Amino acid sequence: MTTSATPATSSTSARQPVHTQAVEGFGTVTLTPVDPAVDAPLLHSWVTQERARFWGMAGASVELVQEIYEDVDRRDTHHAFLVRLDGEPVALFQSYDCAEDRVSECYEVQPGDIGVHLMVGPARDGARAGFSAALISVFIAYVASLPGARRIVGEPDAGNTKALARLERSGFTLGPEVELPEIDLPEVHLPAKTARLAFLPLT
Repeated sequence: MTTSATPATSSTSARQPVHTQAVEGFGTVTLTPVDPAVDAPLLHSWVTQERARFWGMAGASVELVQEIYEDVDRRDTHHAFLVRLDGEPVALFQSYDCAEDRVSECYEVQPGDIGVHLMVGPARDGARAGFSAALISVFIAYVASLPGARRIVGEPDAGNTKALARLERSGFTLGPEVELPEIDLPEVHLPAKTARLAFLPLT
């Protein structure tokens, strides 16, 4: 694994990657903080597709998507990253301090718990075996490099069987189903959802 500040391919955003990792037989993956003004149209095209219904933004406008990620961008506890494979945007990855998130109302948060969300973008060349697994390995490496991180916590929709199976294959242990409360703020609305917790110790 290598970590670098080499810029990812981008013609409009000056933001730099926080993590770069070459995966043998797969390619070079970079994680760059989302630039809401620049990336909102691309993210909107992903989150409003039927395949992304578990993301909970199916009816969002481009303006709302930008507002949501501007809210994330203002926070010190929540982070969103555009993921590129060999320079091409392929996924959206989010991490957050579980103690500062609504999930904290659903289980006993431990020091060093880092929550994660992953949405893989639409496949451009058809399904590629091991694609999601390779990305998850990069995200695990990135979170493990964060100061104080001790455990990764996933909370996909309880009905998202593909995501749950993917997490199990990546070493996560599934926990209980929980009811995440609704969040209604001026900047963002998060509907309540039934989630399934998943845990991966880092130490």
